Amino acid sequence: MNSKTKFKQVVILAGDIIILYFSLYITLLLRYWEMPAGHVWQNHFGPFSVIFVVWILIFYIARLYDLHSAVNNVKFFQLAFKSIGIAGLLSIAFFYLNPQIGVAPKTNLLIYVLIFATLFSLWRQTYNWLLKSHLPKNNIAIFGLNKMVKELAAVLMEKPHLGYKVSFIVDTGNNEIENYHNIPIIKTLDNLKNLIAADKISTIILTANPYESKDLREILFNCLSLKINYINLPNFYENITGRVLIEVINKMWFLENLSEGNKNWFDIFKRAYDVILALIILILTIIFWPLIGLFIKLESKGTIIFKQMRVGKNNKQFKIYKFRTMANTHNNFSPTINNDKRITKLGSFLRKTRIDEIPQIINILKGEMSFVGPRPERPELIKGLEDKIPFYRERMLVKPGVTGWDQISGEYHSPSPEDSIKKLQYDLFYIKNRSIYLDLSIILKTIATVLSRKGV
Repeated sequence: MNSKTKFKQVVILAGDIIILYFSLYITLLLRYWEMPAGHVWQNHFGPFSVIFVVWILIFYIARLYDLHSAVNNVKFFQLAFKSIGIAGLLSIAFFYLNPQIGVAPKTNLLIYVLIFATLFSLWRQTYNWLLKSHLPKNNIAIFGLNKMVKELAAVLMEKPHLGYKVSFIVDTGNNEIENYHNIPIIKTLDNLKNLIAADKISTIILTANPYESKDLREILFNCLSLKINYINLPNFYENITGRVLIEVINKMWFLENLSEGNKNWFDIFKRAYDVILALIILILTIIFWPLIGLFIKLESKGTIIFKQMRVGKNNKQFKIYKFRTMANTHNNFSPTINNDKRITKLGSFLRKTRIDEIPQIINILKGEMSFVGPRPERPELIKGLEDKIPFYRERMLVKPGVTGWDQISGEYHSPSPEDSIKKLQYDLFYIKNRSIYLDLSIILKTIATVLSRKGV
């Protein structure tokens, strides 16, 4: 994530915090018909500050700070109002469970939720409108035209709130098109410096290596005085999409980007929280395991725990444990597909709520898996895919996870080569960028997936 993206998210967060407190002020003003001051404001400020932390956390889990989803559309506002509703209910529970606070929440909270929902909607619409229509854009130029450039340009045009505008694309090859979705295609390098200056280009995206082109080096050198940022296409694509471009990576990419020696302390911390969190979940859920097993048995014949060989870190195979969600009759145990008829009614519920994956804490305690990491695949699938997809086996340089960057992407990826390429793109992004912050972000977004019952 680049600094400008982080800045935009900080602005959204700061705006939400201001709206939270301003809504409280308006609520007290309407409730008591006087300017909130003295003991009235003090009595409400502390307790509401506590629940505001919970509200912000809920908004984060719901991805209301993800610039790719924080747009003015029906889906965003449905998600926002659902989050506000959940936050409001938790706030009511907080006040009733803490009567010593001395704040009567029923009327105040109802007024507050209505005022906040209104002001929040106005604030988010105003921000995105300003960003889209009035706030300065980062004008970019792309040197080169290929499939990845077209995909990137389409993403930036679909999501103008990201703050980028493709002014033109330079292509001196054999492509005959003069524009791509109204983006001009420049066919000559003549007078390019003046064009860059006139369009106030702030960033140039390079699809070619300047070392390989004398003309390109000369142009870039002549533009030094314009104070332009230069970034290669793979890195920019990665920042925008959260995926690694498979088409351009090679063995040197792994040597340059995966400094595993720098991850030693992170791996130690990750193992510690894996064990602690797994033990907590085991203690909290073990009493329900026999009940879940009984329901599984009553619905269909077969074992309670489903076991299957998977490939783990450094290609070591292990048995994964899950609550069985499929009927055994007429089951060839091929990979799951959308609307798979083999999944039982109970199994569908277990999958959507991710309850079926609870036994994987045994794999975590054994050190075969982590809470966060690439999805563990079957050996036969990997063998078939690695012949078609370069570096597919390298996704297992880290421990597989119960959840991961790919799993929270919002896309369903089948075992097909096409979907597996996307899965690999997400997995390599995680392996390269894994950190405590990224792990926490993935876990929180997984919680949002479970609560919305969108499990795969």
